[in-house]
Amino acid sequence: MKPVLEQVAVGRENSILAFRYSRRHFDAPWHFHPQHELTYIEASTGTKFIGDYVGTYSPGELVLLRANLPHCWKNHAQPGSRSVSTVIQWEKGIFARIPELRPVFELLRAAGRGLLFDREAATGIIPLVRHLPELKGHGLYLKLLEVLLQLTNCSYRPLSDTNFPDDLPSEYSSRMARIQEFVAANYQRKIYLGELAALVNMSESSFSRFFSKMMGRPFFRFLNEYRIHLARRMLIETDWSVAEVGYACGYESLPFFHKQFRKLMGMTPAAYRKQYPGMHIISELRNAQT
Repeated sequence: MKPVLEQVAVGRENSILAFRYSRRHFDAPWHFHPQHELTYIEASTGTKFIGDYVGTYSPGELVLLRANLPHCWKNHAQPGSRSVSTVIQWEKGIFARIPELRPVFELLRAAGRGLLFDREAATGIIPLVRHLPELKGHGLYLKLLEVLLQLTNCSYRPLSDTNFPDDLPSEYSSRMARIQEFVAANYQRKIYLGELAALVNMSESSFSRFFSKMMGRPFFRFLNEYRIHLARRMLIETDWSVAEVGYACGYESLPFFHKQFRKLMGMTPAAYRKQYPGMHIISELRNAQT
């Protein structure tokens, strides 16, 4: 996917943008912007794309992204549900490079791969993050700095294997966005490389090189990971049989689905589901209440 350059509304009047997002969907394509970003997911489940990383997300996640790191969250549509997040974006260079802030700059450097903070370690920081959209001016500036300083003491997990450069060409964005949208709309069926190449006006060989360069792996490996992550969610949140889940995720062969699931998750789909007994009932109750 090629990320879209997003224009963030910061400028002469302010260098920090803090807001609460609440809509039916996270509708931003795979994009990037020259500001750093801290995102807290309050409600919604789905798939997140951070650099070359693809994986599920759920409420309670706190993610830090360095400037120009391509990213997006794609929610799994559920009747009556909303996608809610708290987002803070700020310009590079607003904090002085002084010895006392060295841990903050080291954290931001690491965020070039996207950082997912440990939920338990970040529990005390979440109220501060959620409060940021209510602040303005120097109050917002100082509180954001406080949040970042506290995050330097939290454990985290890097997401993207690739540390994306700060000068990622903006023209890459529309291609990757179209590819991502195509996969989201067609993962249930067999997808041909020629379809995607034609979609972005490239030859199959050029497309393969482009995609591998952007995502760090061939397209069909990415597609398989995408399908398996969807299957994980379906196994937890529905009472569909393993076969129904496999077919719904685009696998024409049940043995092949089992093989790919075990390869990525280290266990069979049935064994994975047993780790989450009764979760589909909880999901149904939540949907009924919204």
